[in-house]
Amino acid sequence: MPAPRKYPDEIRDRSVRLVRDRLADVPGMTVTRACRDVGEQLGIKGDTLRNWVTAARVDDGELPGTTSVDAARIAELEKENRDLRRANLILRQASAYFAQAELDRR
Repeated sequence: MPAPRKYPDEIRDRSVRLVRDRLADVPGMTVTRACRDVGEQLGIKGDTLRNWVTAARVDDGELPGTTSVDAARIAELEKENRDLRRANLILRQASAYFAQAELDRR
């Protein structure tokens, strides 16, 4: 079970929007500086905010990378793959156990 989020989605969206507005308003400002400034105003660490902005830019197609939707789907498929491998192992072991029991009976 994933850990609970410290910040609600509304705050994340609002803070990312504020950083993007700051970048649009002030020419030459870096993403790191904008995140630090907005983060100080909202009580959010600059690095956390920068990660949110980067993820939003990837999701919007501005930067290359794996989108949030794709990452969630990949994690879901990996979990399903682990479960299926575990089930196959159990079935193989049960099959070997019952085959051995059948041989011992003869």
